[in-house]
Amino acid sequence: MNFALQPAGSPGHSRGGRGAAAGGSGGASMENLEKQLMCPVCLEMFSKPVVILPCQHNLCRKCANDIFQSSNPAWQTRSSSSVAASGSRFRCPSCRHEVVLDRHGVYGLQRNLLVENIIDVYRRQEASRLVSVKPETQQQQQLTCDEHEDEKINIYCLSCQAPTCSMCKVFGRHKECDVAPLSSVYLRLKTELSDSIASLVANNDNIQAAITRMEDVCDAIQENARQRREQIASQLETLAAILDERKQELVRLITREQDDKLQHVRALVRQHGERLEAAVTLVESAIHAAEEPHMALFIQSATVILDKMSATAPDADVLRPQLHDDNMSHFVIDVDDVADMLTSIDFCHTAAGDGEDDLEDDSELD
Repeated sequence: MNFALQPAGSPGHSRGGRGAAAGGSGGASMENLEKQLMCPVCLEMFSKPVVILPCQHNLCRKCANDIFQSSNPAWQTRSSSSVAASGSRFRCPSCRHEVVLDRHGVYGLQRNLLVENIIDVYRRQEASRLVSVKPETQQQQQLTCDEHEDEKINIYCLSCQAPTCSMCKVFGRHKECDVAPLSSVYLRLKTELSDSIASLVANNDNIQAAITRMEDVCDAIQENARQRREQIASQLETLAAILDERKQELVRLITREQDDKLQHVRALVRQHGERLEAAVTLVESAIHAAEEPHMALFIQSATVILDKMSATAPDADVLRPQLHDDNMSHFVIDVDDVADMLTSIDFCHTAAGDGEDDLEDDSELD
């Protein structure tokens, strides 16, 4: 339906004056209520969800989280998988009362549903008040019907989904249609839109909180993985140090026995060398004695030389090295079992899932 703007007459102005007075007193009451619903941190009306502290003061949960993080700067860099360590704390900005948090952090604080409901009622009342004042303050832009001159648009055709005038309902094309007062339809849609906006904003807050928690989980995953890598590297380096120390000890045992056997055999070599040198000298003496032409002198020399030979020959076998002195086969270690154990090193499969339980608890709080 077509309609146009037309200036309003003077009677409307007289009614507007009385409405403005009533609206002024109502506006003052709503202003006082708005002050009671103001967050002491952001100095704006509470944004849902609203949390109540143990001291009975209220805060936007986002503001409470900001205060907590500013009071605990070290917690922001600690691995926490999106939840605070049990016993974390901050102070109420209104009374300085110390608030102790559980493992859920600010998400473990109780929501003040009463305040949230009051905020919803306030917004609806404020929307109604603005609707009642708006026609008085905008009398210079009243909509009129194109088909019926000077007839204001004051009803809404529910069947045609279009605004119209009373004449159209009585005599015009909307006489068979279902209609409702334009103001009531306006208030209903205004309230629905306001509620939808509030719901969407609250949902956006929940989504943002979930994103924040998931980002914290990502940080926690990276930090935990870094710590585990460092721990495993340290443990394996300790094992390598133990193996190296044991290797040095075993090598020292082999070296010690090697030196002992070499010392023994080299002593035998020296003894045999000395006996060999004596035997060579004795042989030379025997040859020289054999060339003696005088029988008396030969007999005398040969007797002495034969006595020396008979004393030297029986001791030759005593100075030989022990059988298997060169054998080092007893220095053998069995590393098969140890190698199998090292290759089978794996992570301990302990009970896990605490972090997942925490995330499920957080989702239930929302």
